[in-house]
Amino acid sequence: MQLINIGFGNIVSANRIISIVSPDSAPIKRLVQEAKDAKTAIDATYGRRTRAVLIMDSGHVILSAVQPETVASRLDKDDKDEEDE
Repeated sequence: MQLINIGFGNIVSANRIISIVSPDSAPIKRLVQEAKDAKTAIDATYGRRTRAVLIMDSGHVILSAVQPETVASRLDKDDKDEEDE
């Protein structure tokens, strides 16, 4: 199982991530609000500004204070490290 750091010591399973998106668009804001209402949102921002939204295959929505590009690069880095082994 591959784990990825999404900031502040929070780790998620990389295999369960469907997409990593920016929270700026209206459809993503709606998706986040619906997840909060349904209690399937996980806020891992520690009170900071949400910069990335991770959509999981379980239907959960995870909010991160790390840029989407940073999360994606950590995911790519872990993939390359795994191939080297």
